[in-house]
Amino acid sequence: MEGNYFARLNQVNVSAHVEKKGQFSYLSWPYAVAQLRLADPTAYWEVRRFDGLPYLKTEAGYFVEVAVCVQGITLSQIHPVLDGKNRPIFEPTAFDINTSIQRALVKAIALHGLGLYIYAGEDLPDSGGEDVPTKPTDLKPKIVSSQDLITPAQVKFVQRLIAETEADTEQLLAFFGFEALATIPKAAVNRVIKALEAKKQRRAA
Repeated sequence: MEGNYFARLNQVNVSAHVEKKGQFSYLSWPYAVAQLRLADPTAYWEVRRFDGLPYLKTEAGYFVEVAVCVQGITLSQIHPVLDGKNRPIFEPTAFDINTSIQRALVKAIALHGLGLYIYAGEDLPDSGGEDVPTKPTDLKPKIVSSQDLITPAQVKFVQRLIAETEADTEQLLAFFGFEALATIPKAAVNRVIKALEAKKQRRAA
């Protein structure tokens, strides 16, 4: 892949291969692997070992880690062993561990760009006094013209979701790096909406 490989992978539409389990969305791991290898045949991954075992046992639960290397860049993802409702499993089976390894693999691939957008909102903070994650200044959106900004109708829709989820508007804006709802670029509107809808689903669960 020439140029910015992350940008190329991030442009791939994976929506048709997203599986819903309850209120959670998962990208099919065979599809993620296939798309990765098609984009970069030299890409490879590794399941990290802990004293020879493919999992780490802690007081908080079990964890697995998968590292994916693309274009010489290695990024790893640590994933807890969870049940179908995303709760820690304190006595996992081999199947539970294998499932978590597959999820960690897909997320590690997503760190390289493929399907990253489907996880938008997964870490969106609930209002309750938590510290808001900060983002590097080079990730803040560029200045755009008014035609490329969120529409008034979209602003009203986002405001309705904020009210329904009891989200903190300032925390939301800080999380995504925007100064006000009216300054959200059109290209980022769906990402904000997906985050709020995911928060709404978690509250309803």
